[in-house]
Amino acid sequence: MLDRLFTLFRGKPAEREIPEALWQATLADYPFLAQLPATRRDALRTLSGRFLAQKEFHGAQGMLITDAIAIAIAAQACLPVLELGLDWYDDFVGIVVHPGQMLARREQVDEAGVVHRYSEVLAGEAMDGGPVTLSWQDVASAGELAGQGYNVVIHEFVHKIDMRDGTPDGCPPLPSRAARQRWQGTMQAAYDGFREKVTIAERFGGEATWLDPYGATSPAEFFAVACEAYFVNRPRFSDEFPALTPLFDHFFKQNKPPAL
Repeated sequence: MLDRLFTLFRGKPAEREIPEALWQATLADYPFLAQLPATRRDALRTLSGRFLAQKEFHGAQGMLITDAIAIAIAAQACLPVLELGLDWYDDFVGIVVHPGQMLARREQVDEAGVVHRYSEVLAGEAMDGGPVTLSWQDVASAGELAGQGYNVVIHEFVHKIDMRDGTPDGCPPLPSRAARQRWQGTMQAAYDGFREKVTIAERFGGEATWLDPYGATSPAEFFAVACEAYFVNRPRFSDEFPALTPLFDHFFKQNKPPAL
């Protein structure tokens, strides 16, 4: 079933706008968007409209994708590419939304050739060259959880950015080898320090980390988890990771005009 939003956005992206009432409702639900400077909120609204015109939303388990759901996801997905442009998301079209978290079946072969099968609970997943899957339960709570630096939409769409140059490794496409080396050096130091804090907390009863400990599982997950916090709670993120803030500022072009 297609509702009013998908009728509005069937034309060329530049010919459609998000209705005022729906946009204001989105800002009210996600205060970290409302707190953007007015020029960036306007740019985000325009970019979100173009995103909606280019992507296809699918509800899983009988879920109906309403206008409010699609706009909420679009606005958060567009935040990381507000200054980079939508070309960073041109490798896929589909966005699948589940009512709640998902149970994914996994299969892994160890060094001895033994196959291990297990299940993993997911709030979202980004497929290389394929769709993004999200739990609406987690998306809907993003406004409340911004204080904890949590945002599943940003997490999965940052994975998409990371995948632009191949397997996600915590380093997005960069213009030169020197830039990549600088990025990896800064990120590795932050990642190592974070992993140590997570280990102390989990094994020795140390203070729990503010950032989601899931970020300690790999450099790719650390990049995605760090970006969640960077975009939804910059002040706390800057206190926790002062070396990463200017690194992310430079990559995401936070000091430049939005690319529309």
